[in-house]
Amino acid sequence: MNEKLILALDQGTTSSRAILFDKSGEIKFVSQRSFEQIFPTPGWVEHDPYEIWSSQISVAAEVIAKAGISGLEVAGIGITNQRETTIVWDRHTSEPIYNAIVWQDRRTSNYCNELKKQGHADNIKKKTGLVLDAYFSATKLKWILDNVQGAREKAEAGDLCFGTVDTWLIWKLTRGKMFITDVSNASRTMLFNIRTLDWDDELLKLFDIPRAMLPEIKQSSEVYGETSTTLFSTKIPIAGIAGDQQAALFGQMCIQPGMVKNTYGTGCFLLMNTGKEAVYSKNNLLTTVAWKINGKVNYALEGSVFVGGAAIQWLRDGLKIIDHASDVNQLASTVEDNGGAYFVPALTGLGAPYWDQYARGTLIGITRGTTNAHIARATLEGIAFQVYDIVKAMEADADTKSKELRVDGGASSSDLLMQIQSDLFGFKIIRPKTLETTALGAAYLAGLAVGFWDSIEHIHAQHVVDKEFQPNLNEEKSNKMLESWHKAVKRAQSWIEE
Repeated sequence: MNEKLILALDQGTTSSRAILFDKSGEIKFVSQRSFEQIFPTPGWVEHDPYEIWSSQISVAAEVIAKAGISGLEVAGIGITNQRETTIVWDRHTSEPIYNAIVWQDRRTSNYCNELKKQGHADNIKKKTGLVLDAYFSATKLKWILDNVQGAREKAEAGDLCFGTVDTWLIWKLTRGKMFITDVSNASRTMLFNIRTLDWDDELLKLFDIPRAMLPEIKQSSEVYGETSTTLFSTKIPIAGIAGDQQAALFGQMCIQPGMVKNTYGTGCFLLMNTGKEAVYSKNNLLTTVAWKINGKVNYALEGSVFVGGAAIQWLRDGLKIIDHASDVNQLASTVEDNGGAYFVPALTGLGAPYWDQYARGTLIGITRGTTNAHIARATLEGIAFQVYDIVKAMEADADTKSKELRVDGGASSSDLLMQIQSDLFGFKIIRPKTLETTALGAAYLAGLAVGFWDSIEHIHAQHVVDKEFQPNLNEEKSNKMLESWHKAVKRAQSWIEE
């Protein structure tokens, strides 16, 4: 093979993947490996940092072997990763001092509540764009320093390194020569000032974190350095880094302000590009850095649906009305509408724009005529309604009107769900040919830095659409459905008492 390829390392919450892309942005080879989820106690979620590393490097080696190439034919490496997950290791031995504390981990919730009572939430939001929550890295890092024996002393002596997953992988890929992160990952730590684009001394003091522990902050697309020759047959430039959702935004080529993408996974992650402006939300959304390329920063608004595809899994595993997740489409399409049934999939509370952890799943409007098919359709609609609410919140915050939604993730393969989504919005839904947009975004960022692609415009011109969905429901009907949905949400809220 003479043509060079770009290697994307996609380090996710449950598996590590390596994908080789060609010049047209097509997937050539893929390798994937799952790894263990560790639950030491209810609400705690950990990963073994060595397993994150070993699974990622093994799939990288495997995909190169599958392609029958050497490192000479890899033009560059782009890295994308699960965000907020926190790793601390010894600067001299590269030994982690504790397991990685995963973004889902809730062990610092009470500490976050204390900080809220002390009045820190507004200042944290102003500096970081984030809601004060255990989700982000800062309180996880503080917990490690406070609870691992000798950690704080070593940190203050400059002997420890903190990193999100991208930083850990690059440290290992370069055998400790590079201690870096990019702006998109830094913006998820709750230690990064999105205005100054640097670590914030006031926040470091609040969380009692020594600055020496923190990596150098880089752009999302630049040649940072090269891999160690012990890992590949030759040195390969590491040239792109982005957190998974920001990488997907770039992979979808949402490069203009107002463009929105949604990833339909277990949950749903929506990002709207707000351009060079950091837009602060009045609707419980997060403000985050999308990327920095050629010295220019793009910001984004972000909102999350806690239960997206997981609602379909519940139909399969809980209600047992389908055998496979994909069966939901066939079952739901046997009825013309929901028969008056509405399902609010608040199985773990409601995310943006409600942020109600005490809401619970609610199936309402059931009559004697309600069938499994109506419930299946109401489930697909429940996912689409939640996405609708977040986009409307984004439009209000950014003072803009969306004209389309770009989609990816497993559930976006459902034509029926995409049609329902288009009908609710009254505009088109665009599904790309490559649904692996997270890895593709990382590949694009790396490829731009090494000249594999000469410009963002070049990439945009070759973006291939699989299918567009146009609305075909009249506005009066969709408005009536939305009205019923919002009544159902009210009934689902605050179900569990504190």
